[in-house]
Amino acid sequence: MGIIIVIVVIVAVVLIGFIFVGMYNGLVRGRNRVREAYSGIDVQLKRRVDLVPNLVETVKGYAAHERGTFEAVTKARAMLQQASGPAEAAQANNMLTNTLRSLFAVAEAYPQLQAAQNFRELQSELSDIEEKIAFARQFYNTNVLDYNNRIGTIPTSVIAGMFGFAPEQFFEAQEADRAVPRVDFGAGGSAPAAPAPPADTTTTGGTPGTSS
Repeated sequence: MGIIIVIVVIVAVVLIGFIFVGMYNGLVRGRNRVREAYSGIDVQLKRRVDLVPNLVETVKGYAAHERGTFEAVTKARAMLQQASGPAEAAQANNMLTNTLRSLFAVAEAYPQLQAAQNFRELQSELSDIEEKIAFARQFYNTNVLDYNNRIGTIPTSVIAGMFGFAPEQFFEAQEADRAVPRVDFGAGGSAPAAPAPPADTTTTGGTPGTSS
């Protein structure tokens, strides 16, 4: 009888050990998936950072007097370069998106700039990067949610606390910043509006100099 009890205890300890190891390994795999997913965002953010100087210089060639806009874009780019961690990178990326909108608003006043092949290619590449960032962000946040749920629920939370597994940060985009900054290159889409025709100075039974 005593031997049976010992065997049962040993089996129970072994099973608990396997469960313990399984949960620990699951947490490690989850954390690694989060880090791998963030590397996908990081690659696209670096592409975006590298693209900005060429974009600024191209617009500056047509609108050199828009110094405030260029400085804002350059500052936001530097903040993104220096960002540490998903939350800070997301905030800096949102700020860069806002400044790029201002840059494209400037570009709308210059039809020759909009027609320039180099500018069109840069804008197209930026749009492609934005779409890839959005996809990578969704993939990353999905992994973060799964991992954070694991370390926040019992019994995995006990192991997470014992071995220092901390929640990961989401990469958040403000609702206003989710849209890709675009410029309409279509005919009449973004060119400045034509000046209004002069007022009709003919008379139609009224006082000269007033329109009917």
